[in-house]
Amino acid sequence: MTLILSNEEITDLLEMKEVINELEEVYRDLDIGKATTRRRSDSLVPALHDGNEAIYGLKSMDGISPRQGFSAVRLNSDIITWPIIEGNLRRVKIPAAPNNRWVGLIILFSTHNGEPLAIMPDGVIQRMRVGATNGLGIKYMARESAKTIGILGSGWQAGTQLLAACNVRDIEMIKCFSPNSANRLNFTQEMTEILGVEMMVVNSAEEAVSGVDIVLCATNSIEKVYIESWLRPGIHISSIKMPEIEEEVLKKCHRVCLHYGQQRPDTVIAKGLVPPDRRLGKGWEANRTFDYGSCPLLSQMISGKVKGRKSDDEITCFINDMGIGLQFAVTAGVAYKKALDAGVGKKLPTDWFTENVHP
Repeated sequence: MTLILSNEEITDLLEMKEVINELEEVYRDLDIGKATTRRRSDSLVPALHDGNEAIYGLKSMDGISPRQGFSAVRLNSDIITWPIIEGNLRRVKIPAAPNNRWVGLIILFSTHNGEPLAIMPDGVIQRMRVGATNGLGIKYMARESAKTIGILGSGWQAGTQLLAACNVRDIEMIKCFSPNSANRLNFTQEMTEILGVEMMVVNSAEEAVSGVDIVLCATNSIEKVYIESWLRPGIHISSIKMPEIEEEVLKKCHRVCLHYGQQRPDTVIAKGLVPPDRRLGKGWEANRTFDYGSCPLLSQMISGKVKGRKSDDEITCFINDMGIGLQFAVTAGVAYKKALDAGVGKKLPTDWFTENVHP
């Protein structure tokens, strides 16, 4: 039988500590070539949403974790817009599918017999794997004594960034800023209850990052949100996407580590289409003079090939430059095993998803 899981079921099943631990082991496998992953691929064509120009994007990535016995494909079918919010250009996916919903799927396979084990939405899985990945960056790069966080952002990704940080460091205080005052207040109240850590709302990004040990950038901005004048000795800066960090910051850091090193998707674009971020030199096009090729990768830090930090005074930065399919094989695999143990999900005949004709 093939298991169908919902985001609500996955939320109840997954724990951040477990995801961090599983990913940490599999990154060691990736470094020595025992696990595999394929580069993210995007295909873009023009689209309309409510009569306004937009872009339709089909995104895919996949990976295999022999340690777990799982492989996975992650697929997204997106309507994408680029509004300007609070003065910053944002990349926003529109819930344009019926009933105002987004479309993202993970198909989990067995590496033992090839069967489709599970199908699930990607929303909670992708949020957890991003948080866990940046959490590993903190584990290997932030000072061991780090106890305070300033977070820029209060959206979907921000919560798991804090969960992961609090799993790898003994955090005692968190400051939060985002442009939407109502969002940051609600987010702070919710996360205070979840984390059991003192959180406070502040009124500017500079105030949020002032005097803290760790800065978390967790926004949907495709422009810089953390700038060079805010740097100070010993700080660790964590970002979920490349454009969030001003290029001068990267040049001043003692160590900059990338997640995977792809830096931008492998993209196929319809003739004549120029996405707004590319046209304006933002998003994937930002910070292009910094030498990213010289940066170590997360898998190399975890395997011990490179050091994330050599002294408490160093300034370090981790950039989650690109997600990989292997993360979905690992995290969806954890959810699948826990769902079987808990007896949750809907079971459909596997014959519906296999065939008796040679493909």
